[in-house]
Amino acid sequence: MTKNSSEFKNPPLYLYNSLTRKKEEFKAFHPPNVSMYMCGPTVYDNLQIGNMRTYVLADVLRRILEFNGYKVRHVMNITDVGHLSGDNLGDSSQGEDRLERGAKREGQTAWDIAKKYEESFKEDAKKLQLQVDEYPRATDHIKEQIKLIEELEKNGYTYKISDGIYFDTSKFEQYGAPGDLDQIKEGARVEPNPEKKNPSDFALWKFSKEGKRDMEWNSPWGIGFPGWSIECSAMSMKCLTDAFAEGFNPSKFSTLDIHVGGEDLKQTHHPNEVAQSEGATGKKFVNYWVHGTFLLVDGGRMGKSLGNAYNMADIEEKGFYAKDLRYLFYTAHYKTPLNFTWDALEGAKKSLARLRKECPNVSERNRGNPKKGSPYLMNFFSAINDDLNMPRALAVVWELMENSSVEDSEKAILLSEFDKVLALDIYANEKESLEETSIPIESLPKDVRQKIADREDFRKQKKFAEADGIRKQIEDLGYQIKDTKDGVMVKRSN
Repeated sequence: MTKNSSEFKNPPLYLYNSLTRKKEEFKAFHPPNVSMYMCGPTVYDNLQIGNMRTYVLADVLRRILEFNGYKVRHVMNITDVGHLSGDNLGDSSQGEDRLERGAKREGQTAWDIAKKYEESFKEDAKKLQLQVDEYPRATDHIKEQIKLIEELEKNGYTYKISDGIYFDTSKFEQYGAPGDLDQIKEGARVEPNPEKKNPSDFALWKFSKEGKRDMEWNSPWGIGFPGWSIECSAMSMKCLTDAFAEGFNPSKFSTLDIHVGGEDLKQTHHPNEVAQSEGATGKKFVNYWVHGTFLLVDGGRMGKSLGNAYNMADIEEKGFYAKDLRYLFYTAHYKTPLNFTWDALEGAKKSLARLRKECPNVSERNRGNPKKGSPYLMNFFSAINDDLNMPRALAVVWELMENSSVEDSEKAILLSEFDKVLALDIYANEKESLEETSIPIESLPKDVRQKIADREDFRKQKKFAEADGIRKQIEDLGYQIKDTKDGVMVKRSN
């Protein structure tokens, strides 16, 4: 339990489990340890903010588990091969590899594309303050994926057709969980593969076509690359259990506590993971499945063709920052569609700025544990432990802020505790706060960049009056500048 739990009994933690389709009390398989796997990004382009909502969901869940006293190992995979474009059309075993497509788009190799966008994603993750223990790559675990396919082959779950090795879903009686079986089918917009035994069968290993791919490997079945779903089974087993300690040993596999992902993965990718994992080990794969709901934009879907597939760079270009986005995500429950608008993000930014401005300025030495039986701590616990009810948790924060009868020292202690879950840097020091909200100079409007350069010239000439005049012009344009030992930092005026 959290360090303050001796003061009162924590309410139990409940999660909505997609596997059972009901809210259940969370019970770790091997308490106090918790294993958690998150389906991570396919690194062929910059990640959209819709993806970020799901990654923040996993991070909040981890923080809430830790707030309840658990020790969490959180693994998020990096998909850098095998994710085919056909998944959007209903069949993840068809289409073009997204990394290969990205390579053609930018005139680079698939390896270059993977490295570029993995680094971009990790920069975004750092800004959002995501806590992940390991980021395994699919291309670093080809050996484990092959061993898993060999085990499935030995157990009679596979067959071979002209384009690869497939999993026979008719051999796995429970196929469909944690999705809805009646919705798992080949999409109407993709031509069904006539060689497949069943429409829901999926590729475990794809053969390379004529013409060498950037990414391909030797295997017992021929040169090719792994299917999309097999990577998550192999890497979750490798990073969270002892299944691959010596070759592949199903008896060493231990059921995972939690698997997190977006709701779009519930109909094919996650049922595939369950089928191949349980087909290989004979054991339950995951106890709790947690799925986040889509992010809408201006009331509709997000998509590149619509010009609204915003990424972190788009957010920053308009003067917003990762923590503003994180605050916005908290304004709706993770199972509720959240409508992104620039006005909504502006509202989140102003709320966070107000919270930081109005929080009591109490030194670290005056902080301690919340008072025994603090109703605010109990209410915050009740909110976060009720299936991660972050809107209610935010409401508790503001109720505390607006209660003048609570001493500033107690408010400071409670806000510091709450921020262990919120990760909004409520009490960030000046340097952290400045770096969090600073705007890269190269992304500023041209006229602002020129004024910053002119001001620097005046400062070098010791013409400080002229430099101060330009500072005022910059402030009139809506920006604040601060001179640091690392150079000029710029942020938007609140």
